[in-house]
Amino acid sequence: MLVHPPKARPGDRVAVVSPAFAAPAVGPAVHEQAMRRLVELTGLVPVEYPTTRRLDATPEDRAADLNAAFADPSIRAVLATIGGDDQITVIPHLDPELIRRDPKPFVGHSDNTNLHDWLWRQGVASFYGGSTQVHLGSGPSADPEQVTSLRAALLDGGVLELTEPGESQDFGLDWADPRALTVGGERWATEPWAWAGPATSVTGATWGGCLEAIQWLLTAGRGPADPSALAGGVLLIETSEELIPVLEFGRILRNLGERGLLGAVQGVLVARPPASNFEVLPTRAEQDEYRARQRDAAIEVIARYNPDAVVCVGVPFGHTRPQWIVPHGGEVTLDGAARRVWADYR
Repeated sequence: MLVHPPKARPGDRVAVVSPAFAAPAVGPAVHEQAMRRLVELTGLVPVEYPTTRRLDATPEDRAADLNAAFADPSIRAVLATIGGDDQITVIPHLDPELIRRDPKPFVGHSDNTNLHDWLWRQGVASFYGGSTQVHLGSGPSADPEQVTSLRAALLDGGVLELTEPGESQDFGLDWADPRALTVGGERWATEPWAWAGPATSVTGATWGGCLEAIQWLLTAGRGPADPSALAGGVLLIETSEELIPVLEFGRILRNLGERGLLGAVQGVLVARPPASNFEVLPTRAEQDEYRARQRDAAIEVIARYNPDAVVCVGVPFGHTRPQWIVPHGGEVTLDGAARRVWADYR
């Protein structure tokens, strides 16, 4: 059983940290807008740490900021500015006694999968999603789905139905462009979510995150020590803007099956993946094909290892925007009959 940290209250101080990449160092105006919006939308008071805006900070220094935030009783939540690719090197320097003594909500996605897994292994639930730099700071405003789920994670709690926004973007403007503060990325109409498995409803505690980071942390000997730790749960899977080939996606998912993780859960929630980035700009038809091939690979591999799992593919909780922040260690319900998804933000 995981501990669900108490909610913050307006006026409380919250840590804003960069446990992976220090995005505020390369987009300071976007970061400062994110901090203003955080105050306006939640009433919480952001507190920066020495490495929040420091590029190339050592793993030890980034871990020191996390330890300081976890140890400070006046800090009532911790938010990551963005993901990255080397947070796995930060994890060994964290002090588990600090978060066990004073559990507090953590919000982050992508490379922060490493930190979510570490918190999960310490018995503390968290919230997957959210990047202050991407989802609060850039564009004309924060998306309603982001605001609603961020407030539920940090302040309000409750059960929310995750719904389809009807539009999606893979990336926004370059942070060096002054328009990044007021103009969002190009958005396109979304396809319906795909469902597979039995037409029944399952509810379970979640574990997972960015598939690339999951592969890394499992290789490092982290994650569930035994598949039974995920028994009856819901696996969260999403992929990053690095656009891994569908063949590689299927192979990594197959490895989770061989490890017994796919067979242990009742349900699998797979996010709508990005299909383009600043350097790779396929046509709309090519992007649609990439997403469809990843969807089909997910359904095929999961069915091979767990035909009884309820599977939903396409929910926007990953690297696209708008984005729902979802519980990590908290409960999600997948209703395969009604084809609806709920998340419990207690």
